[in-house]
Amino acid sequence: MSGDARLWCDRLVRGLGQHEFDVYALSRSERQEGEGWLELPPQVSRVRTAPLWSAEDDGVVLGRRARRRFGECYEELAAVLCAGDGQASDTAATGPTELAAAASADVADRFANALYGLAELARDEGGLVSALRSERAVRALERACRAPGALRTVREARVPELLTVAAHVERALRPLSLDWYEDDALGSVDLCHATAGGTAALPGLLARHFAGVPLLVTEYGVPLRTHYLASADAPPAVRALLAAFHGRLAAEIYRRAALITPGNTHTRRWQERCGADRTRIRTVYPGMEASRFAEVGEAPDRADTDTLVWVGRIEPAKDLISLLHAFAEIRKEEPKARLRIVGAASGAEGEAYLGHCRALAAQLFPDEAEGVHAVGDNPVSFEEIGGPEAPTLADAYAAGTVIVLSSVVEGFPVGLVEAMFCGRATVSTDVGAVVEVIGGTGLVVPPRNPRALAEACVSLLHDPERRERLGAAARARALELFTVEQNIAAFHGIYLEIVSHSPVRRVVLNEAGEPLPFAAPAEAHVPGRWTDPMARVVARGGPTWATGTPVRATTPLPTTEAAR
Repeated sequence: MSGDARLWCDRLVRGLGQHEFDVYALSRSERQEGEGWLELPPQVSRVRTAPLWSAEDDGVVLGRRARRRFGECYEELAAVLCAGDGQASDTAATGPTELAAAASADVADRFANALYGLAELARDEGGLVSALRSERAVRALERACRAPGALRTVREARVPELLTVAAHVERALRPLSLDWYEDDALGSVDLCHATAGGTAALPGLLARHFAGVPLLVTEYGVPLRTHYLASADAPPAVRALLAAFHGRLAAEIYRRAALITPGNTHTRRWQERCGADRTRIRTVYPGMEASRFAEVGEAPDRADTDTLVWVGRIEPAKDLISLLHAFAEIRKEEPKARLRIVGAASGAEGEAYLGHCRALAAQLFPDEAEGVHAVGDNPVSFEEIGGPEAPTLADAYAAGTVIVLSSVVEGFPVGLVEAMFCGRATVSTDVGAVVEVIGGTGLVVPPRNPRALAEACVSLLHDPERRERLGAAARARALELFTVEQNIAAFHGIYLEIVSHSPVRRVVLNEAGEPLPFAAPAEAHVPGRWTDPMARVVARGGPTWATGTPVRATTPLPTTEAAR
């Protein structure tokens, strides 16, 4: 996990000092794993990490019986991916809606049986990395694509496409081969909190399957949606097979979770479309640090009344091209207006996009000078946080009287909440969770519509009283809904609710190793150490309290177990 999501997880663990945590983390790349270390708070007993970006051959050689088990499970998995929603037999008593529901339930059960069958085989044999990479897996996928009833899109899949899909599935299923599910690891916790969906939630899903540990799933983005966007340029067969895999995995995770906590209604709608039971969904907004913006929020008169500010990562999804065209219209109404674009480019694509934006700004707004001997000045500036004009993020928001968001794709708009903490009026495009976050405290326009964006900005530049009212309302809303404190309080209550419905599985042993009946007190799930510290507590045969020395934590995708 990186960026704002990493900060959220760190704040949550530090804020819940009454709970004891083990952190299990999956890293997506070598760069992410090497980004840095976090100092562990005392309530973190240990950290275990595993990479998703590389996996050495585990050297496991399956015997004849194990190969047969693997073939049966993988072939069933492939058949589910190739068959879509499947078909149900028609009967006189079954209507069209019931048919669809029965077909969907049947496919979900087949996917689950195949997934857990592979997980059990991995635990019995010590890993499945080699098997999932084998020619046997590719052949099974090919047979499923050619089988009667397979989706038309996948029937003509070529060998390179099959290899691509098999490699992707192998990478996604690497958590199956981890040794995290024994009684001295995830099997001993009271609750597993998956801080992302998809592959990152697999360890929690398997802990539930093997040991009955309740699973809490939090998603502040939608992994399935991210996959759809990332695979847009893939061949149709690859796109169809991977969409089926990630869709089925998401549905199984939602089906088995005790509770699901999306970060906004936009994410919640995706979860419900994937089969999540709405009675087990609780929206919990991400917590953000409001104190760093307090000085700006309490002094709104610091803003330049002619300046618009955009803050964020520079990439095509942010649609700065539309913003620049909108600003050209704004300048016709407000010749003194200025636009400050504050942010760094995101990767090579972002660098190219930034260069395009600079060229467009120079074309639309030639440098202006007050006289023949004066140096020209461009009304559009490109800056980065830490520079002389914007030393801090708060300074960037303080510089403008209106904050603009022009994105065409957005999840939870963190920059918008930061602007609200600063008491600034905002103009945003209607994407992602923007309307939900704003809640009537800012102006919202359609995406890719420079004229509407310009008209909204001009209306606020012309009306200082309205700007002040909207900014004050925005700050009040942000302080009520989006602070670290409200987020921590919400999860504290959710943790206690889930464990209160789960039986105490601990067996307390005496010095001779014999079980002590009724030794686990009724308040065992209440935060705090109520039992005798000298007693050895065993969860299903393994120690409950981690005894290893905490190690330095990296910053990858964590699956956090709030336990004990």
